[in-house]
Amino acid sequence: MREINSDEIRGLATDIEVELKPLKRLEGEIRQVQAEIQQHSELANFLYESLALKLHNFYNGCERIFRLIASDLNGALPTGQDWHRRLLSRMSMSYRERPAVLTSETVRRLQEYLAFRHVVRNLYGFELEPQRLQHLVTGHFPLWHRFETEVREFVNWLRTLADQLEAPE
Repeated sequence: MREINSDEIRGLATDIEVELKPLKRLEGEIRQVQAEIQQHSELANFLYESLALKLHNFYNGCERIFRLIASDLNGALPTGQDWHRRLLSRMSMSYRERPAVLTSETVRRLQEYLAFRHVVRNLYGFELEPQRLQHLVTGHFPLWHRFETEVREFVNWLRTLADQLEAPE
């Protein structure tokens, strides 16, 4: 971990908490679109695109948190064509004094959303597979809660570290 002072650590903790808020909002929006699909099945194909974009945004929000951590604590983002995958993978590893942010199981589950984000960016909406989309939507809710819990534990570690750095020796 690069040399960082308590104010920077507290700032990082706050930045992470700010990024968690839109992710929480997405949970409600995904539930809302699911309800719309059930009520208006004739619009399902259009609503699937909305769900796909929301799942895309879910992973983007997670990755924003990873980028903050990698930039502030690891010193830099990974480079190369597979940097997104490597960034995600690094969140399940401790780095110098920094503990792992996520469990390897959470990272494993998030890999599916990273791959889906690529699909969303490279297909037309009408090419989306409804079964895969439904699988991801169903998995989103437990994954989001698991992710939020683990990231909040990491934020608590950051705040404890900041307190320790401020304590007189």
